[in-house]
Amino acid sequence: DVSNAVSMDQIAARELSKETQLASLELGIESNAMLGNCDGGASCAYTNTIAWRTETTPLPIENDPRAIFERMFGTTGSTDPAARLERMRRDRSILDLVGAELNGLERVVGPGDQVKLEEYLEAVRDIERRIAMAEEQNTRELPVVDQPVGVPNDYAEHAKLQMDLLALAYQTDLTRISTFMLAREVSGRAYPEIGVSDSHHPLSHHQDEPAKLERLHKINEYQVQQFAYLVEKLDAIPEGDGSMLDSTLFLYGTGISDSNTHFHDDLPIALVGGKNAGIKGGRYIRYPADTPLANLHVTILEKLGVPVEALGDSTGPLDRLTV
Repeated sequence: DVSNAVSMDQIAARELSKETQLASLELGIESNAMLGNCDGGASCAYTNTIAWRTETTPLPIENDPRAIFERMFGTTGSTDPAARLERMRRDRSILDLVGAELNGLERVVGPGDQVKLEEYLEAVRDIERRIAMAEEQNTRELPVVDQPVGVPNDYAEHAKLQMDLLALAYQTDLTRISTFMLAREVSGRAYPEIGVSDSHHPLSHHQDEPAKLERLHKINEYQVQQFAYLVEKLDAIPEGDGSMLDSTLFLYGTGISDSNTHFHDDLPIALVGGKNAGIKGGRYIRYPADTPLANLHVTILEKLGVPVEALGDSTGPLDRLTV
């Protein structure tokens, strides 16, 4: 069994998903396995996702653009409204059958299975809610987009396709919450396209060797370039008196500041966008030592209109972020 705290994104999703078809999207580039052992014998759930809906329910990332498209628009192959409506009616018929079966099952399962059954029922209710929301919003005009064919071999092409879908999800208000892993924890990926043949994780234990540090910096820069593509894309989409980026707040970062020593303090974190939430950008802010990252999470949730008293080891919201 796995156990963790509910992640910040899912706390926000509980509230902000009331008006969207999808509560959240979990995207990534690498493995989405939730079973088996990964780093140090621990469950792969701890290395392959950063989204936890409950303390025992990690949400797997989706690395296949085709599957993401199907989750957003169904198996219609396009964003055509008529095809989507027919698919929704078919899905509702299937759910009616599932609901009838579950009603009988709920009366006969033992106490030990009740928790898992309730999680399954919650998932079914979420699908029902999404179908109802989709039916209400089916007349909304959507950009004409065809379904991707699968997973690109090229890293940058893969990342851009995932980000195009994420931007489309925001643009059509299918969801307002997402997580995106440009690499899994303990990633063994190499990046020959930028001249780095080393596996990422072994290279991160660079022992301060200049040649290894240079190659590690190349990977970091390459991944930031992918993130910049998403930022620029949203900044180019008009919304109100500004851009979609003004209404979007991205948290970009990592859980380790010095990978060679596994040092978790002084994390390099970027907060991008959020103008309409009062976030003032274009600055470098250094907070006192031992300031919990969870303080930033609390502050972000507050700006999203989902205030919490505490989160993890937080000690309070951060100052100096707003205008």
